[in-house]
Amino acid sequence: MRRRGGLIGFFVHHRVAANLVMLVMLLGGALGIARMNIQFFPTFALDVVSVRVVWSGASAEDIEQGITNPLEQRLRSLDGLKRMTSTSAQGIANITLEFREGTDPVLALDDVRQQVDSFTNLPADAETPEVSRLARYEPVARLLVHGDLAPHELRQMAQRFEDELLLAGIDRVEITGLPAQQISIEVPVERLQGMGLSLGDIAGRVEGMSRDLPAGLLGQRDSARELRSLQQRRDALGFEDLPILSGDRVQLRLGDIATIRQEPRDGQVELAYRGRPAAELVLQRAESGNSLAAARVLAGWVEETRPTLPPSVELEVYDESWQLIDDRISLLLLNGASGLLLVVILLYFFLPARVALWVAIGIPTAFMAALARMLHRVSQKSSDARLGGDKRDLGWSLAVF
Repeated sequence: MRRRGGLIGFFVHHRVAANLVMLVMLLGGALGIARMNIQFFPTFALDVVSVRVVWSGASAEDIEQGITNPLEQRLRSLDGLKRMTSTSAQGIANITLEFREGTDPVLALDDVRQQVDSFTNLPADAETPEVSRLARYEPVARLLVHGDLAPHELRQMAQRFEDELLLAGIDRVEITGLPAQQISIEVPVERLQGMGLSLGDIAGRVEGMSRDLPAGLLGQRDSARELRSLQQRRDALGFEDLPILSGDRVQLRLGDIATIRQEPRDGQVELAYRGRPAAELVLQRAESGNSLAAARVLAGWVEETRPTLPPSVELEVYDESWQLIDDRISLLLLNGASGLLLVVILLYFFLPARVALWVAIGIPTAFMAALARMLHRVSQKSSDARLGGDKRDLGWSLAVF
């Protein structure tokens, strides 16, 4: 009997080889599913860095001449820079830098920071430039904390919950509903006159003694260490200990002559639920995170935290975006299983049972091979991006629409 040649003939006469190929396809697909990032939209990189400089009281023309134009001249020579746009408005300058596809975002951010830090001709009254990389986050759920609590107690509890969630594995937590705080310092005129001081002297003392400033480097090369003054006060108690007058015997602190309060700013909107103070925590995941994994972290944290709360405090989870992803994945699996069952039933009508079974097995095997191929393509793009190729790592994700 003459054997049929070609690839099909080879597998017909070598069944073990066919089974091994099928096993490799299934294992590759399983590996692809394990590394798949489940989210609403495909992963895409934002190769954008923003530079922001505040110069209070300066006009737009002064901002452009003193900050925007000099910084643009320095940043124009960055490697991989694709486009640079700037905005000069009253009191603020914004520069947005877009880099070419495949540029390492961490190195690009470091290059921008080095160029900005080396620029020493900023106006004396301008604030320290803020350099940041634009990042994309997706919502996971919202957490509402409300109860019979004083405003400062609610703030402390919300901040504690934020720290616990971040430590548990949530990528980002934003607190809303709490009014912005300000520290007010009130000094009676009689005390100022008695000490021979003016309000400007007190303001200058507060500004000079409550600042975080770099103080140069200590050592050389690998042993160099940065020196920095960390004296900025961040709460009312810190300002109370601020020295105002120092002598041989007497040391006068700001708390001895002034009333210092930390209170909400005027015109702030406070969140309330059922007539009680409330705070909202917005839980988000990073672009490379997993919504379902973040949901499991949240569920475990809520289960552990609720029993420890006072009776008057309630914790509610709502707007759970991860449930939409879970529902759509369940619908996708249900439709796939139903379609496969119908295909198997139809195959049994026209083919022998054994042949119909192997044809049915070939359908999910082909899907698994496609997932393995996608994983290989993504890994190849990542390698090209690390080697400096002009390709973007789109990530490996299941986009659920």
